[in-house]
Amino acid sequence: MRAAMILCAGLGTRLRPLTEWLAKPMVPVGDAPAVGLIAAQLRRAGLEHLVVNVHHRSGDVRAWAEREAVLVSEEPELLGTAGGLEHAASLLGPGDVLVWNGDILADLDARGLVATHESSGAVATLAVVRRAAGEGNVGIAADGHVVRLRREVFGDESAGADFIGVHVLGGGLRTMLPANGCLVGDVYIPALRSGARVATHAVESSFVDVGSLAQYVAANRAWLAARGEASWVAQDAVVTGRVDGSVIGAGARVEADAIRCVVWPGAHVSNRVEDAVVTPQGVVLVAPDVSAA
Repeated sequence: MRAAMILCAGLGTRLRPLTEWLAKPMVPVGDAPAVGLIAAQLRRAGLEHLVVNVHHRSGDVRAWAEREAVLVSEEPELLGTAGGLEHAASLLGPGDVLVWNGDILADLDARGLVATHESSGAVATLAVVRRAAGEGNVGIAADGHVVRLRREVFGDESAGADFIGVHVLGGGLRTMLPANGCLVGDVYIPALRSGARVATHAVESSFVDVGSLAQYVAANRAWLAARGEASWVAQDAVVTGRVDGSVIGAGARVEADAIRCVVWPGAHVSNRVEDAVVTPQGVVLVAPDVSAA
């Protein structure tokens, strides 16, 4: 399997106002856009044939994709996760495909996920973080296959799990994708009802859904923590204020204190700011959210 698709066509409503200025997959996390971090992981795993779908502020993603030799599937109307895969079929080519939600950042071994799928004989394989039985949106049997998805039960459960939005879709199921619809609700659940086997691949590390302002800031703090750094400043940023617990993007000017902030490339900090995202368009304060910690 060579092909992977990063789902990037969402509207990003929970991340407003940031997504009024930049498409959600392009919001910077550390030194790269979120979609760039995902693409780099996939390529390290040997998945060189990458496709993204675009809708909201499509030009933002397209400009990045052209620089990175990533193919683009344009969706004038939103088609859902299943419809998006079907619409991109000619770009992806035949066979199995790894699917990664463009707002999910995870330290995930994509090679391991692919290997699990190829050895499972399943129609699809979901990357999950395991939980106690009955918890999460997935139930898992003793042998690792899915016996509960959302609220539907298909067998005896020995463990629960959270599906993290990264999965392998088998070539057989790809032939049955709707033109518009959801992979979970319109493809995986009907397959399970018919007796098909959906496997799971357990992920040990945590993951971040860059879906809200608090989660977006948490993703940047996780990026700093993974590097073992309290703050990070791009080489060409100009900083004369104090920086603490912040990420300072390329070409930014920080002339006052920036405490626990994400300062976008090209942004300007002229007055002290705390717990905020600073963009070239303005400052967005971010209230702490324990669920995003």
